Amino acid sequence: MPELPDLTVVSEAFQAALTGRHLTHAASPGPLAVRGTPAELEALVGQRLERVSRRGKFLRFQFDRDAIVVNAMLTGRFQLASPDARMTGKTALVLTFGARGNWAGRMAAWTDGASWLPAATEEPELRYRDRTQMGKVYLLPSGQERPVPGYDGPGSQGDVQGPDADDGTLTIDVWRDRIKRHPGELKALLRNQTFVAGIGNAYSDEILHAARLNPFRKRSSLATEEINELYVAMRDTLDRAAATLRVRVPPTFEMEVRDFLRVHLRGGQPCPRCGTPISEVSSRSEATSWCRGCQR
Repeated sequence: MPELPDLTVVSEAFQAALTGRHLTHAASPGPLAVRGTPAELEALVGQRLERVSRRGKFLRFQFDRDAIVVNAMLTGRFQLASPDARMTGKTALVLTFGARGNWAGRMAAWTDGASWLPAATEEPELRYRDRTQMGKVYLLPSGQERPVPGYDGPGSQGDVQGPDADDGTLTIDVWRDRIKRHPGELKALLRNQTFVAGIGNAYSDEILHAARLNPFRKRSSLATEEINELYVAMRDTLDRAAATLRVRVPPTFEMEVRDFLRVHLRGGQPCPRCGTPISEVSSRSEATSWCRGCQR
């Protein structure tokens, strides 16, 4: 499942590669994933991509009139490709962009001069594929309402997402205040998108290991210093992961790189901190990995 670090890197890369370009062709080979009509998809052709952004586990592609929001769920993957590159199975959406004219949009520093960036004269494609078709692509025509479950980005109704886990407004004081409202086990808390947005199964394991906290502990049992340590561990873990992925996932950005994680899906292997074999339990096809030796 793509989580905050994965989608942050993808959004930064696509912002650098695709914004300022006009859409020349749009197709949905896997229409089951698309929430919208063929006419709404066709109406995007000719529009300029203004911004690519992430909110929680959602990516938003904002054109000069309409927008696309994608929830990749468990198996959705994004790809930056040339039109002549072989298309993989279960491709649900293909957006082809034209050459880029003068454009001065904001871009992440790490993308400046990157070798994978399409030249201004090239016509790159954005592809979204999903082998299980669990993810969803929402077409959002300007002036029309189409609910996107679990999303409270621009134009949405209600307050269904907490602040992004890497949001600068989520200070330690805000964190302390918010965490008091959410009882229950720590892993479930970190994955609760109404508490903080963007963390899923893998990075909740990593954050709790970094904080030396057992995933099954109750939030109400935490001392103040442990609440603070969890905040620091969350920020550090997500920042380090994004830095690693910026190096590892170009040039196509479709790989889910997880081999650098310290505990997630490493059951039976020695804990990198204390050497105790990592414990692992599975429920509903999802694993929880932790160290009984150093996670209290």
